[in-house]
Amino acid sequence: MEILVASAVGILTAAGLYLVMRLRTFPVILGVSLLTYAVNVFLFASGRLTIGAPPILTDAETYADPLPQALVLTAIVISFGMTAVVVMISLGSYLGSNDDGVNDPLLDKDEDLS
Repeated sequence: MEILVASAVGILTAAGLYLVMRLRTFPVILGVSLLTYAVNVFLFASGRLTIGAPPILTDAETYADPLPQALVLTAIVISFGMTAVVVMISLGSYLGSNDDGVNDPLLDKDEDLS
């Protein structure tokens, strides 16, 4: 179970980083979303992966830690709001310039020299 969750976090992180390094706004937004999903799964897994255990502290032998679950719920709400803000900013940028490219200062310098 732990290997599966660790692999999922690694794959989400790698795909998110790949998409963030693209030069278009939509892949960047998807990459940031994948990175937030990877962080959420990591936070959730940090509270011990137990199956069929109550999420409260009782006299039970095994229990799930409720703090990472609360952190993940909060992070989901914040990431949804931030994704909506970034989508609106990128939509405004696209409608203003008719281009969804992300400016790269190194590429802009090379174009100015030639």
